Amino acid sequence: MPEPATAPPTTPVPLAALLADEELGLRQLAGPPADLGTAVHMVHTSEMADPYPYLLGGELLLSAGVLLKDPDRYVSRIVEAGAVALGFGVTPVYDTVPDELVEACERRGLALLEVPPRTTFTAIARAVWRLMAEARHRELRRVTRAQQGLAAAAARPDPVPAVLHQLAVRLDGWAVLLGQDGVPLSAAGREPSDAAMAGVTRLARVVNPDPDGALRPSPASATDLTAAGHLSAYALGGNQGLVLGLATPGREAGDHTVAGVAVVLLSLLTAPHQGAEATDRSAALVRLLLGATPAETAPLLGPGPWTVVHARGDDRSAFAAAALGAALGSALVDPDADGFVRVLLPGGHEAAAQPGWTLGVSAPAGPQELAAADAQAARAVRKAAATHKDLVRHRDTAPFSPDAARLRLAPLADSPALTETLRTWLSLHGSWDRTAAAMEIHRNTVRQRIGRCATLLDADLDDPDVRMELWFALRHG
Repeated sequence: MPEPATAPPTTPVPLAALLADEELGLRQLAGPPADLGTAVHMVHTSEMADPYPYLLGGELLLSAGVLLKDPDRYVSRIVEAGAVALGFGVTPVYDTVPDELVEACERRGLALLEVPPRTTFTAIARAVWRLMAEARHRELRRVTRAQQGLAAAAARPDPVPAVLHQLAVRLDGWAVLLGQDGVPLSAAGREPSDAAMAGVTRLARVVNPDPDGALRPSPASATDLTAAGHLSAYALGGNQGLVLGLATPGREAGDHTVAGVAVVLLSLLTAPHQGAEATDRSAALVRLLLGATPAETAPLLGPGPWTVVHARGDDRSAFAAAALGAALGSALVDPDADGFVRVLLPGGHEAAAQPGWTLGVSAPAGPQELAAADAQAARAVRKAAATHKDLVRHRDTAPFSPDAARLRLAPLADSPALTETLRTWLSLHGSWDRTAAAMEIHRNTVRQRIGRCATLLDADLDDPDVRMELWFALRHG
């Protein structure tokens, strides 16, 4: 039997929230009570006799039963696919929900909703997407406030206990910093049960099995859901053998992000030679003020090449900027750079999207090219804001050599049809209809091929810089 599908990584919507919407008028006829926590991850409409191949898991499946012949098999296949609920429209095929379908859903534990004639499937889908957007907005606000609180705690005279306390408050649980031997060094929050303590200690050994902290497995986190609650452990950076342990009543959206910020802050606060790093930063500043060049001072701040990040967000306070820097892994932050925040990342640090921020990232640069990298990051963040993207990286669009062109297009080497479709599509400025006419194929075939090209090349073909890069590659390949 195939494995049940895993729910997609979307913000879940409580089924109870849909049932409470009086405008929809949905009524549950079978399955577990909605108030037990049934969550909808997406909506799918299908009138197929067996929709199993098209379900990802976590769906509210909507159907009017056009091809419903065997209710028991139909429901068993839906449950097998991982769908969480079935919305059955009583028009135009049926006047009422068939009793056989109600019995099958009750037997299989699938929530069955009656959709009244006045309610369209589109209205249900719209309600789900609206609730998802509202939940995502609440999650981002919660994460942003947690980041601010953690950054403020890290600035206190007793930063490690303060960060643990703030984390415990934000996650409504217990936070502990464990040493290399698993002994608690500092803790905050509600005292957990003995079982929870033992579970966190066990997870700490999973992420840091070497008592000397010399080995670091991948991934550097572990979680477990037990009767004692949701337990997790995160290995701190810096190869120190320290572990952050958490015991919380449950797991909410955004908890992992909040814990990740705390991990970065605690890694920086507990890193070996932290005082020496601060001294090096001070020395670099003094040398710059006394006339030294960036090339002479940069080695004091970390290994190159360097990456410049420009960030825009609703909150550009010093605390929020510090939290952003900590999340990106750098203490080199300029919180008030003409309306945005600038962060300088030393070599080995990769910028990733951060909740509540729009980021522009430069290409890696040496000390002498930092001014150019700053301009690249500024252009990238403006582009990210204009295109409503969380992060945009600067791309070098210099013409390709033949060898570089062949390397860039290597994923398409075994498919001349994809290569020629991409070439024609780019030459016609991304026109689906003109490309279809030029190649004498259907426009949907053009879309499918271009989508396949984007996947194989790992490229955003909506980006004009990427289009130009690929055009050069096709010209020189």
